[in-house]
Order: sequence, then structure tokens, then C-alpha cells
Amino acid sequence: MSAAGKPILYSKWFSSCSQRVRIALNLKGVDFEYRATNPMTDPDYEKINPVKFVPALVDGDLVVSDSFAIILYMEDKYPQHPLLSQDLKNKVLNLQIASIVCSSIQPLQSHAVIGSFLGTMDADESLQMVQHYIDKGFRAIEKLLEGCDSKYATGDEVQMGDVFLAPQIHAGVTRFQIDMSKYPILARLQEAYSEHPAFQAALPKNQPDAPPSQ
Repeated sequence: MSAAGKPILYSKWFSSCSQRVRIALNLKGVDFEYRATNPMTDPDYEKINPVKFVPALVDGDLVVSDSFAIILYMEDKYPQHPLLSQDLKNKVLNLQIASIVCSSIQPLQSHAVIGSFLGTMDADESLQMVQHYIDKGFRAIEKLLEGCDSKYATGDEVQMGDVFLAPQIHAGVTRFQIDMSKYPILARLQEAYSEHPAFQAALPKNQPDAPPSQ
């Protein structure tokens, strides 16, 4: 159980799913305890999240797992800096972007990474599969954002689509050799994210469990 009034985020430094939640917490100004965990080796973590994925958020006596569920929960619990607009068209666009990242890119990317780790596919095959799914998702999002001239994906304020996009772009560039010049809108957004303090603080290299070399 979390300390009075201070949520606990179970996280892993390089997890893009955890990074989404860190960004959202930072944007909303929520003071939280960072608790590093490796769900593959920590037997106690299963008591927090039986699926054994990160992140998980413990807020008082409530435990929420899955980054999408956590961020939607925070949107209700911590209404400061809303991530979803009251404008229906804008809201749906943000939800579409978030959904593409968390259901059409990241899980398939992870499947390939795990396949390489377990030896069911070689490293080149794994990388090609990851790049294929990232490319497919990024092209779809570029199409959704066609004509976008705002500072961020759906306006001049950070919204939910940005919270999901930034970690996926970062992982694509730093881990999977993605050439962002093929996605000019996303490349421009990447620059904006890199200058925002809430995104900077959430970067994998800035987490307490990141290796010193990061």
C-alpha cells in the first residue's frame, strides 16, 4: 500500500509503457514514489500485478495495472493538465493514436524482442519484425496527423497522443534503428518532446534504475 497521499509507480527504466505513465505523472505534477522492479525475476511483483508486466500504480488501497488504464485513471483522479479534450473529434484522435501505439505497435514489437531473447528467432529477424510493425504504425499515425501544424500532435498543449507517441519514438530511434526522416510529422514532434521538462524527466536514462552507461 502506498504512503498516505503518495502513489507508488512500479516501473522499469527502459519500459516504454512505464515511460508513458512517468510522463503523465510529471505533466500532472503528481508527487510519486518510483519503485524499480524486474517483473521477470521479482516473485513479489506478481502480488501487485498477476500479469507480471510493468507498469503498475498503487494509489492508496487501489492497484491499477496497464499503462492505458493507469493514464485514464489519472485523468479522472488528477484533473490538472487534462490529457483529453472536451472536443469529441480531438479526443477521439488522441485515443486513436494511443491505441495504435499500445495495441498495434508495442505488443508486436515486444513479441519480436522476446523471441530473440528466447532464441526462437535470430537477432536480424527480430529487428526486421520490430521495424516492420513500427513502420506500419508510424505510417498510420502520420496519415491521421496529415496537415498537422500545431506544436504537438493534436494542438499546442500536450495531450494523450503525445504521451504515448514520445516513448515509442524514443524506443524506435535508440533501440531499433528507426529512421525518423521517413515520418516528417513525427520527427518534428520528437523535437518538441525533447525540449519539454516532463518528457525529459521521464526518459529512460534519467531513471534511478538505469545503468550508469545510459
